[in-house]
Amino acid sequence: MTTHQVHIIEVAIPLYLDRTFHYRVPEHLREQAITGRRTLVPFGNRKLTGYILGSVTESSIATLKDIIEVLDSELLWTAGELEFYRWIASYYQHPLGEVVRTALPAGINIQTRKSTSGEPGQLTGGKSARREKFYLPGSADTPSKQPSAKAREIMAVIGEAGGISGADLRKRFGACTPQLKRLTELGLSRVEEREVYRDPFKDCAVQRDQPRLLHSHQKAALDAIAGRLDQNQFAPFLLYGVTGSGKTEVYLQAISHALELGKNALVLVPEIALTPQLTGRFQARFGGGIAILHSGLSDGERYDEWRRIRRGLARIVIGARSAVFAPLDKIGIIIVDEEHEGSFKQSDGLRYNARDLALVRGRMDQAAVVLGSATPAVTSMQAAVEGRLTLLELPERVEGRPMPAVDLVAMKGTKGTISEALSLCLAETYEQKRQAIVFLNRRGFATFLVCADCAKPLTCPNCSVTLTYHRQRGQSLCHYCDYSVPAPGTCPSCHGTTLTELGAGTEKLEHELKELLPTARILRMDSDTTSGKGSHERLLSRMNDGSADILVGTQMIAKGHDFPEVTLVGVVNAEASLGMSDFRAAERTFQLLSQVIGRAGRGETPGRVVVQAIDTEHYAIKAAAEHDAAGFYQQELEFRREAGYPPFTFLAAFAISGLAEQTVTEQADATARLLMRLKTELKIRVEILGPAPSPLYRLRNRFRRQILLKAVNRTDLHRLLAMWRQRATVISTVRISVDIDPVDMM
Repeated sequence: MTTHQVHIIEVAIPLYLDRTFHYRVPEHLREQAITGRRTLVPFGNRKLTGYILGSVTESSIATLKDIIEVLDSELLWTAGELEFYRWIASYYQHPLGEVVRTALPAGINIQTRKSTSGEPGQLTGGKSARREKFYLPGSADTPSKQPSAKAREIMAVIGEAGGISGADLRKRFGACTPQLKRLTELGLSRVEEREVYRDPFKDCAVQRDQPRLLHSHQKAALDAIAGRLDQNQFAPFLLYGVTGSGKTEVYLQAISHALELGKNALVLVPEIALTPQLTGRFQARFGGGIAILHSGLSDGERYDEWRRIRRGLARIVIGARSAVFAPLDKIGIIIVDEEHEGSFKQSDGLRYNARDLALVRGRMDQAAVVLGSATPAVTSMQAAVEGRLTLLELPERVEGRPMPAVDLVAMKGTKGTISEALSLCLAETYEQKRQAIVFLNRRGFATFLVCADCAKPLTCPNCSVTLTYHRQRGQSLCHYCDYSVPAPGTCPSCHGTTLTELGAGTEKLEHELKELLPTARILRMDSDTTSGKGSHERLLSRMNDGSADILVGTQMIAKGHDFPEVTLVGVVNAEASLGMSDFRAAERTFQLLSQVIGRAGRGETPGRVVVQAIDTEHYAIKAAAEHDAAGFYQQELEFRREAGYPPFTFLAAFAISGLAEQTVTEQADATARLLMRLKTELKIRVEILGPAPSPLYRLRNRFRRQILLKAVNRTDLHRLLAMWRQRATVISTVRISVDIDPVDMM
């Protein structure tokens, strides 16, 4: 009697479960069920996508279920990428199945609905490759019948191209299906189906450029990076260059060196607003072989870009934070541009920080990792001081261009949004046919509306915030939950009908600028004007081609953009971010102001900046205006050391929320008590702060409390969290999320 060895595999399921599962593989699926592919598995009375992690030895197999089918013919992840996923799951204490799901492109997973009739759940979702008809020259020399004149034209194009898609033929000739059918019947053309990629670059045309001559600091930085690339060793760098110092050219030439060595490059940017301009620079330098990954792509485009990368058809990948998971082989260099940006941190689900993961992936792949910024994070500067990052400095702008002159304007006691000083500068810049940027980090027309009768502001019933008035929409809107009411409207407290506008947003600023300069061409760039596909590119192209005079916007205009004709920058309400309930408030203010100040004078004409603030004496504002980064970092590090915040400690934050206030309070108190007991048991040094109401106490109708953990030793912090997960009891109506290395404390 012949016995067959039972084949058992480990499978991760994309659910919030702290374990993986074992399944048997039927004989007919054994060759297909290999690590790196997805499988459809029974899970309760559902069918779910699972991720095959490898084969296992299992003694108790009686209760194991069989997998249903293998869903892929190609590998979706490699052994090295799986090691990366396991590291992430361990560090962020997140289920491995959820990590793999996050790493794969949106839409690739099959999901199911629970069966209610005893029948299998119905499969939904899942992206597929796109196939298209291509027409190639046929084999017939002398057809029995001559095709029409239009068909002969089409045949000539097919012959010249050697093969062309039906879509391209229809673009050129209009409706031509009958002619194509006739050519095929006569043997003058043949048809084959090919897999095609949705191309996010299809409407982009760029002119090739050449490497630029480097100044001495750029050359020194490039030599340091290239030297480590030659050694095939992990090498982490901090490229600290003032705005306009030519960091991007260093990136480009370092990547060129990596490509010459047969290696590939991964480039991370903090948000999609920066992608078009940077991608244009890369296309101009390298031509093809570039893939982009960010949330502005459709699911189909993202899936196709992901497949191009996996199949080795792209050697450079550019994208926002999720691009850190790109299936790129042979990585030689990873660039993290604007490394200080908080948007590299994912705010829900798997709360990873792409900047930190870039360093982890670089270490695993023995790659050079370049963190670049004009305003590095305080933690990065300290890492450079301690030697954990190699510091490369670009202290001067290219071609010796001066940093812009900055005037501070105190607005205390001043009415109006735009000061006289800024008004005069704007008028002068417009007369000189130069461009200007005006920055205000708040969208909407007015910060809020307040009742003239009872003096109460309009607030959101679901969140602990005031509603922002948007005149163009005719609404007062909550920027957190999208609750809205018609505006101006009536007061919900006393039903008064006189509502007064207080504060200003970018919509109001745009309105006032149009009154100030009626003939100026003014653009507004904020999340209200950039929600449509391609909207970032359209707005930025108008600044680049000179068809706009003034760009008004929020922080999305403050960094990364290079407009040579911008000679004036105005900053309205410079201290806005200082009011945040967050120990990083001063750092963020300094970074944001320094970045937006740096948009001025990047061309041949020197720049000038007008910074308006109620209090111009705050050290973050003064340091940014005086281009005194060293002074700022020194003062900020002293504060962090005294208060016990990063880079001198490690943090984890518990966010506890629910619809019932009392239940949330009870769960928060119980969680804090358990943490205190576990801390004592483990005999570790971890400071437990809270529970306390979150700064945004009510958000999307949920009450929120938080607990902050601080530890000098990262291991102690992770031991406490791991033990808490084993012992915790969570009320079913309450959500608890744990954020390792939190960035947003709101």
